[in-house]
Amino acid sequence: MADRIFLLSPASCSGKRARLVFNPRAGFDVARRLRSPEGAPVGDVFTFLSGLYFRGKLAYARRYARPPEGTPGVLIITAGAGLVEAEEPVTLRHLERFARVPIDAAESRYSDPLDRAARRLAERAEGCEVVLLGSIASGKYVDILGKVFEERLLFPSDFVGRGDMSRGGLLLRRAREGTELEYRPVLGAVRRGHRPPKLPRLA
Repeated sequence: MADRIFLLSPASCSGKRARLVFNPRAGFDVARRLRSPEGAPVGDVFTFLSGLYFRGKLAYARRYARPPEGTPGVLIITAGAGLVEAEEPVTLRHLERFARVPIDAAESRYSDPLDRAARRLAERAEGCEVVLLGSIASGKYVDILGKVFEERLLFPSDFVGRGDMSRGGLLLRRAREGTELEYRPVLGAVRRGHRPPKLPRLA
């Protein structure tokens, strides 16, 4: 089997759930940990911010990552900090910085750190497949990552035509079942398509 690393698109750090986290009176677990010096793993934080979609991405990536020795198998795209390991702790200060940087390939505060991190990863994991769990319909990830990884940058073919919630449910289901999705190269792929039939509700 080929070595495989997953890159996860980020959660919004400026939406409704982020405002809950930034509330100084918030007493739930993630908010308390973010206010502590130790922080909380960015994967856990983004799961709270995004809900089902990110929970599905993280569970699926952890289940099927096969990284080369010494290389993390699950990395998260961030706004301004490039690629960050899912277990890397972040604090409210990090989230505040993320919230100020637009996820836009034309925004250098976002694109430059991501490009540098992607190139370092490409050198460390030469020949490894890199699967993007995120939107390929726009260039906000593909325009940067595609130039670095070229034909090694893959995506789940079942993502085409699905919205975020449907993708999250699909990934969570496949992580639980132990059935990996099929992947295809991002470059040259059809990035938009008809919406597939609705998935059964998760138990």
